[in-house]
Amino acid sequence: MRHAPARRKAYSVANALADAEIASEIYSTAGDFDLLVKFYVEHGTDIGHFVNEKVQTIPGILDTRTIITFKAF
Repeated sequence: MRHAPARRKAYSVANALADAEIASEIYSTAGDFDLLVKFYVEHGTDIGHFVNEKVQTIPGILDTRTIITFKAF
């Protein structure tokens, strides 16, 4: 997730995600995005609606990139 860097929102965005209890894991990162967040959703959940309605509504989030995983090795 990319937050508003001029306002240094990484901690407040991470705290808001944790408070919303929708994220399994939240990491700060270096590079193009500021946070890496892992979500588990129920089978049949519309990922687009989840991201638009639950994630991108968090104040301070400017952009997200969604990666869907299938199997851990």
